[in-house]
Amino acid sequence: MKRIVLFVAAACSCSLVQAADLLGIYKDARVSDTKYAGARYQLEAGREKLPQGRAGLLPTLSLNGSSSYLNMDATLPTSRKYDYNTNSYSLQLTQPLFRWQNWVSYKQGELQASLAEVQFAAAEMDLMLRSTQAYFDLLNAQDVLNVVTQLKTAAGEQLQLSKKSFEVGTVTVTDVNDAQSRYDIAAAQEIAAQNDVNVKREALRVLTGKEPPVLAKLRTGVNLTPPSPADAEQWAQAAQQGNFDVQAQQLTTEIAAREVERNRAAHLPTVDAVGSYTRYHAGGSTSSVTESRYSDWSVGVQATLPLYQGGGVQSKVRETVALAEKAKDDLEGAKRTAGQTARQSYLGVTSGIAQIKGYEAAVVSSTSALESNKLGYQVGVKINMDVLNAQSQLADTSQKLAKARYDTIMAQVKLKQAVGSLSMKDLEEINALLEH
Repeated sequence: MKRIVLFVAAACSCSLVQAADLLGIYKDARVSDTKYAGARYQLEAGREKLPQGRAGLLPTLSLNGSSSYLNMDATLPTSRKYDYNTNSYSLQLTQPLFRWQNWVSYKQGELQASLAEVQFAAAEMDLMLRSTQAYFDLLNAQDVLNVVTQLKTAAGEQLQLSKKSFEVGTVTVTDVNDAQSRYDIAAAQEIAAQNDVNVKREALRVLTGKEPPVLAKLRTGVNLTPPSPADAEQWAQAAQQGNFDVQAQQLTTEIAAREVERNRAAHLPTVDAVGSYTRYHAGGSTSSVTESRYSDWSVGVQATLPLYQGGGVQSKVRETVALAEKAKDDLEGAKRTAGQTARQSYLGVTSGIAQIKGYEAAVVSSTSALESNKLGYQVGVKINMDVLNAQSQLADTSQKLAKARYDTIMAQVKLKQAVGSLSMKDLEEINALLEH
């Protein structure tokens, strides 16, 4: 028996040492989360827009070659037979001098590469948010399960006590039935709570790609600080400028405006510098020993002026103008959404802190009420139902206090994300609130 006790104690100690914290979960998510991995590849693809746009401003070099065999019989005015090979190749260099479409495409490439960077930064913040949400969702589900299990245990104790009291005639059968009902309800709630824990564990497993370990819990009596500055409108204005969705839409709007300019440039002339070198060789025939060889090179300027293309250019211009206007409206919508999210998150933090204080006081009073009802039941001035109600109230208040803390922390994270300032430092500060 002593060995078993020592083994259990060692196992409990080991589980405490190996408890994972928020930073550990986030690091695992960075490696395994498929959405974040897709964002990394999207960033690599987006960066290629810059060299693709630049390519339209740089020279192009092409090599062409041909080889042919000729067999011809001629009867007039004299009979002759020609049978020879012809070989040629040419090298051509083209340097754009004025192609306004290409210049606009290069500028679009710069904007698209910047857009890819902004979108990836937003994906990193989203991963921080999702990791924190999954972490505290599981903690909250475990808290609910612990509370319900404790309530079931207490209901079971009261049920046994009421049965014994009924046997000696100090309580009625109604008290026993009430205690049985409370116990059955608690048992059903425990099953539901366990299922919710399993669901939340699975969500964390999908995020990290591994079986979730034991999670470090929030330290008892954690104090959360209110937002600074203490003004929701200042946070909303900051979100309308710094939010990554807003920044991405701003770049998208600029790209759309450049697209209008690029399509309008299809009316403009193009000027290229062209240089070429050609070498030609024709072999002699069976009727003649004549053999020809020559080579030439040329340098010049080539200009093209589009006159009419079936109305397609004007149609493309009208299309891109409409899309540019849509992008402007999308930008305004993104700013409004960012401001609304910042306001809601700010209120979530401030109201959450107030709720935490209220629930902390309620836990103290509920604990006192439970002790008073237990004492009253022992001396016969309280009935079994009073004790069960006091137990339920304390359990419910304790669980709401824990959830208020989780929700307030998540509101802080969402507020930082809304203004585009969420960083590893914020996760480290949250991580410092956990038991290690």
